[in-house]
Amino acid sequence: MANETVNLTAEELEFIQKGTQDFTKIKISLGDLELKKQSLIAQAEKIMEAFSNNEKVLIEKYGPNAVINTQTGEVKQKEDGKN
Repeated sequence: MANETVNLTAEELEFIQKGTQDFTKIKISLGDLELKKQSLIAQAEKIMEAFSNNEKVLIEKYGPNAVINTQTGEVKQKEDGKN
């Protein structure tokens, strides 16, 4: 078989081609997921920044010991020794 050209069987060729196609699809899907992940991270960072800015405003308005009930909006001052 040194210089002789030999072809794969149809089954062997199909297996290699399908495997290559499937692997390529997976790589593309992983790339898409990474792009989505980066987008979600950027969105989360924007939300965290907005919360941080809002927290500063609320601390200035209600004081550093304010405890806010996020369900009702009620604001109380933290009692000594309690959270």
